[in-house]
Amino acid sequence: MTEASRTLPPEALDAWAAALSERFGLSDGEVPISLILDLARDVANGVARPAAPLSAFVAGLVAGRAGGSQADVEAAVAIVTEMAKGWEA
Repeated sequence: MTEASRTLPPEALDAWAAALSERFGLSDGEVPISLILDLARDVANGVARPAAPLSAFVAGLVAGRAGGSQADVEAAVAIVTEMAKGWEA
């Protein structure tokens, strides 16, 4: 796999999210792509690049344990983003 083949254009990301949604029985809107990408960007810039996928996983885990609603997802992402913006290692 080349580096170029690992970069997804936006429509491919939408297709991947749709495939994940179908596989796991998620409905439209349950995969907030831009929210998660913004979270990853903020964590990568505020903490470290490898912290981005870990943070996305933790936000999802926290949201799921809180009930899994869209509001739960947004709240967990907001907390992680705020932590990343204030992070000083």
